[in-house]
Amino acid sequence: MKKLPQLAPWVLILGSMAFLAACDSNDGPAEKAGESIDETVEKAADKAEDVKDDVEDAADDAADSIEDAADDAKDALKDATN
Repeated sequence: MKKLPQLAPWVLILGSMAFLAACDSNDGPAEKAGESIDETVEKAADKAEDVKDDVEDAADDAADSIEDAADDAKDALKDATN
């Protein structure tokens, strides 16, 4: 009889672990839908970040072009007045 009280916690722990492992492997339709939504949101966030980077690059290129055009105009005005 002494061994039964010592075994009870281990049986409870092992039984709980088996139960939790079984629950995790059987994803239901709600779990699958939730995972699909998570993946879709993550992909959308990645695309939004890519678009943001592209817009920033385009804005930098435009700023460089404007600066170059201003420098060219300044040089042309300087040459015309000399």
